[in-house]
Amino acid sequence: MKADIVYTYGGKVYLNITNACPCKCRFCIRNNGDAVGEAKTLWFEEHAPTFEQVREAIESFDFGNYGKNIIICGYGEPTCSLSVLLNTCSYLKENGFYLRLNTNGLSDLINKKETAKDICKNIDEVSISLNAPDAQKYLYITQPSFGEKSFDAVLKFAAQCRDEGVKTKFTVVDVISKEDIDLSRDLAESMNIPLRVREYTAE
Repeated sequence: MKADIVYTYGGKVYLNITNACPCKCRFCIRNNGDAVGEAKTLWFEEHAPTFEQVREAIESFDFGNYGKNIIICGYGEPTCSLSVLLNTCSYLKENGFYLRLNTNGLSDLINKKETAKDICKNIDEVSISLNAPDAQKYLYITQPSFGEKSFDAVLKFAAQCRDEGVKTKFTVVDVISKEDIDLSRDLAESMNIPLRVREYTAE
C-alpha cells in the first residue's frame, strides 16, 4: 500500500514527509497503528518522498473544503528530511498557504548545524514538543538517540524560532503529571513561549 503524503485529521490537512525520527517517545502514536485520521497508511515502504513527489501529492489534493492551511506533521520528524521540508515550505508559501510545522526541536542535532533561520523563512507557526520540564525527565520520556544534550538543543531551537519572529509554542502531552505540566509551563513562560497541553489520543 502506498503511504499517504497528504492526509486529513480533525478537519485539517497534514503533510507526511518522512518516517525517520531520533526519538522513541513512550506515548508515540506510531505505536498504536499504521495511520491516523483519513489516511490509509503513513508508513513509507521504501524511502521518504522527494520534493517532487510531495509537490505532486499537494497538487492532486482538493483543498476546497479546507482552505490554504497545512500542518507539516506525519509519522516522523519533518526536519529529518530538511531539504524536502525547506523546498516544500518555499513552494507552499509561494502559493499562498499558511504553514505550521510540528517538530521535536532536535533539527540542529539531526542536521549537524543550526537550522532555525532557514526553517523559519517560509513557515508561520512552529509547535515544538517539550514533553518534560527538565533534561532528566525528557530523556526518560522521549528516549532521544542524541542523549543528554537533546533537551538543551530543543530549548535553543525554540528560542531561535521565537527570535526569528515566527509564532512559536511548546507542547506537552497530558500523560505526564500535573506537577510536571506546571513546571513545563513555568519553563515555557520563562522563555516567553506559550505552552499547549495536548490530550493523548490512541488515534
